[in-house]
Amino acid sequence: MTGSPALQPVDPRAVQQVLDGRWAHVRQDAREMLGTPEYAVVHGESMTEARARISALTAKLAATGQVGLAFPAAYGGSDDAGGSVAAIEMLALADLSLMVKAGVQWGLFGGAVQALGNQRQHDAYLPAILSFDLPGCFAMTETGHGSDVQQLRTTCTYDPATQTFDLHTPHAAARKDYIGNAAQDGRMAVVFAQLVTQGQGRGVHAFLVPIRDADGSPMPGVTIGDDGSKAGLLGVDNGRLSFDHVPVPRDMLLDRYGQVAADGTYSSSIENESRRFFTMLGTLVRGRVSVGGSASSAAKVALEIAVRYGDVRRQFAAPGEDREVVVNDYLVHQRKLLPALARTYALAFAQEELTSTMHDVLIAEEPDDAAQRELESRAAGLKAVQTWHATATVQLCREACGGAGYLAENRLPGLRADVDVFTTFEGDNTVLMQLVAKGLLTGYRDAFGSLDGWGRAQFVADQVRETVLERTAARGLIQRLVDAVPRRDEDTSMLDRGWQLRAFEDREQHLLDGAVKRLRKNAATKRDRPFDVFNDVQDHVLATAQAHVDRVVLEAFVAGIERTPDPAAKALLGRVCDLYALTTIEAEKGWFLQHGRLTPARAKTLTSVVNDLLRELRPHMRTLVDAFGTPEPWLNAALLTEEPARQAEMAAHDAALRRAGTEPQQAATATDLAVAPAQ
Repeated sequence: MTGSPALQPVDPRAVQQVLDGRWAHVRQDAREMLGTPEYAVVHGESMTEARARISALTAKLAATGQVGLAFPAAYGGSDDAGGSVAAIEMLALADLSLMVKAGVQWGLFGGAVQALGNQRQHDAYLPAILSFDLPGCFAMTETGHGSDVQQLRTTCTYDPATQTFDLHTPHAAARKDYIGNAAQDGRMAVVFAQLVTQGQGRGVHAFLVPIRDADGSPMPGVTIGDDGSKAGLLGVDNGRLSFDHVPVPRDMLLDRYGQVAADGTYSSSIENESRRFFTMLGTLVRGRVSVGGSASSAAKVALEIAVRYGDVRRQFAAPGEDREVVVNDYLVHQRKLLPALARTYALAFAQEELTSTMHDVLIAEEPDDAAQRELESRAAGLKAVQTWHATATVQLCREACGGAGYLAENRLPGLRADVDVFTTFEGDNTVLMQLVAKGLLTGYRDAFGSLDGWGRAQFVADQVRETVLERTAARGLIQRLVDAVPRRDEDTSMLDRGWQLRAFEDREQHLLDGAVKRLRKNAATKRDRPFDVFNDVQDHVLATAQAHVDRVVLEAFVAGIERTPDPAAKALLGRVCDLYALTTIEAEKGWFLQHGRLTPARAKTLTSVVNDLLRELRPHMRTLVDAFGTPEPWLNAALLTEEPARQAEMAAHDAALRRAGTEPQQAATATDLAVAPAQ
């Protein structure tokens, strides 16, 4: 670009080193131990075949040591919560069915026993869970209640006379649904239900419940159904569970946060029911972090397939030439792939920071409530943004590969079907973004129910500024960059990192200030309709959450660049970060123009700068996808081998024609058509 030094060639391993991050050793172990065709997705399977293959692979996976990292060393684990997330992200590169099956067994089922159970339960069940000798389920979601888990209808009522709980599904809408491992393999389930003792409801608690006997038959009172064929994830046996007054022994209550004595007396170290419930869910945050990271893995695979195909697939000849142009050389194709690639990189650095924070919070001897709340909010926002990005990116890559991208043998249709559900499991994305926004609006998500504070405008405004500018990575560097920006935008290059950071911060703060003002106004005029107070500004609130996550992601990218040791890799990542920042601003150009943050002239310049960045990054597209470090067998897309062979065959044919004095026919040129599709 004008005034910028040209980017030098970069060894992909230098970029991979930074992307692999704190748990590089876990990722490399996965590549070396599992990077074979055996763990790659299989195209064209029936549901029955896929389930059988994934079940067998899951059992084999148990013996590799790749699945128990988060569990205590005493049971064969490594006490490494962050490493477990890195390991599950690697599985997602290979096969999302295997990733989900493993996530259910060792993340959700095993994770719930570990996080919510007592020492006796750990001793009794964790070894068998780790070895997959005890396949299990995580039975939280109900047909009638998905996101609103606190209002589940399944009941578990204690009877002091028998010292057992009575687990019951009162009606069809209370049936546990979409439960992984339930339809075929699960022998035990962690069931979430309303605990009732001494005639009083105590809120949602978790119980260990056998659902199949040693022969695989349902236990008495347990009805098991099969969700059947799904759009994707054919290897995951999702099912339905109902309970008809099933007796559950008292010692099968996972009682870390709530205990029931033999006489039915209830006790808990957390008196407030809502706080107790959210504390329980907070211990399970690893599942949400894993889902977001695994969705990003799907985006990486799709981009690698599309970029490598675009480097060999040719369309139309340039004027005066008889050689057709590879599709990655078309600006319109770069406009598709490179911004998606830049956002994938940005999210990878944000995921690394989130995983590191999660690990440190979970292993802390003295839990920090504020840190836990921030972790939950960050995990919710990133999960939503990562899964939305993955579904959009896989579709974009499918289209970029034209007709070839529609063939099952080229991985993309299956990848698109598999990743689609990620936007709604482990929390519906829209609901998760509301959680992020409520946390921003009040500083304490669980205090949002009170509207009294909205009248204290100055208090709210001060709180907004403190919350918005809270940073978790490279705090000093980012502040220095922002402080160095001239007051007049016209005096600042759009490639100035401080200008980019300030633009993101300014947008977030303005949106949040506006949301607070609208809520305060509604609170004054609609006191008798509290639902409407929030519902009427929901669009504004969700935009605020999106702006917040965008800013957090950019700051994580800046921090990642700062710790990059290789100068050439650092320069390349700097340009990728520029592209992420400017394409995000470009996508929100209307807001920046409307609020005077961009002049019409600067808005036009923005498009020009983005196009310059695309041209500069074009030679490095292959480097950027190679740096993901995906084992070749896991890609498993026929076009990656067949298309280069076809192009070589055509080139040899055309060369033979020229030697014979016959020129290959040239029907059209790239200039004739201006742009070229990929197929």
